[in-house]
Amino acid sequence: MIKVEVKKENNKYRKVTILGHALYDDYGKDIVCSACSSIVTTTVNGILLINKDNISYLVSKKGMSIDVKSDDLVCQKLIQNMINLLKELEVNYPDNISIK
Repeated sequence: MIKVEVKKENNKYRKVTILGHALYDDYGKDIVCSACSSIVTTTVNGILLINKDNISYLVSKKGMSIDVKSDDLVCQKLIQNMINLLKELEVNYPDNISIK
């Protein structure tokens, strides 16, 4: 299961951690993992394109963590949009992705 943990302080996003594998299908064929990766990668790339100082991120074999360094409205909205999309994925695949 993919586990997404979202941390907020003062109503602002501060950290998002995505760990695990969806286990919906074999590696390379897993549509849930692919969707999650696409959502997160597109969001990170969009934020970095606007201002590379808004976030920092770390990718490992276990997953990814995103540290949100900015209260910038656009950055915060893009993170919110990412979380909303991941929540939609969770509604459709509750056995494969969990968001807290």
